[in-house]
Amino acid sequence: MHLDVLDLRKFYYRTQLGRAAQKSIRDQVVRLWPEAKGQSVVGFGFAAPLLRPFLKDARRVMALMPGQQGVMPWPAGQENVSVLVDETLWPIETGHVDKLILLHGLETSEYPGRLLDECWRVLGPGGHVLFIVPNRAGMWSSADKTPFGYGRPYSLTQLENQLRQHQFLPERHVAALFQPPSDRHFWLKTGRFWEATGQKLSSRYAGGVLMVEATKNVTAPTRPGLPEAVAKPLQVLDGLAVPEVKPI
Repeated sequence: MHLDVLDLRKFYYRTQLGRAAQKSIRDQVVRLWPEAKGQSVVGFGFAAPLLRPFLKDARRVMALMPGQQGVMPWPAGQENVSVLVDETLWPIETGHVDKLILLHGLETSEYPGRLLDECWRVLGPGGHVLFIVPNRAGMWSSADKTPFGYGRPYSLTQLENQLRQHQFLPERHVAALFQPPSDRHFWLKTGRFWEATGQKLSSRYAGGVLMVEATKNVTAPTRPGLPEAVAKPLQVLDGLAVPEVKPI
């Protein structure tokens, strides 16, 4: 079940813990994708906080928000780029997205398989998608006072297997949110230390979220029976008896 957009906005923009979480995840996104000049960048779920670095140079930026969640205008003070959509039917032409980010989209979806199929459809040749989900082994997935305590948390293996089942090829993964999900002053003040330490020690276990970058797996078409035919080529005279030659 998707969270309400008002709750998500309040967490990310009006609480210290939410702003710290936003920075931790966005910093990792920028490390993975330092630029998107001339590209089409799309976010689904509540990915708007992560799209801001691409507003300046990207050819197009869109923040897709599912109907069950609700939509808010974004970015503030600029031309709106957020759109309310059906979570499995997006108003985007096939193969037109260069970079796609999902945050609070996959783990809360009622139809995750159909959602992944829609992600595959809109992603263009050479495009990349970044799936950001709560880490089953992390502390944040059990903290229901944050958005990461809702929906289905994943292990890295579970997420990558699900992506492969829907024709995605996982390329690399990182983690984020190493500070505890607490709004106490000590943890907030030392948040940068925990993030830096966590990045050095672990890329899959300790972080509150997993981030998997993937590309489309487009299998080359094959004709039925072709491999067998090549492996066992048929000779013209196969099956015919060798003629007997009698001396004259």
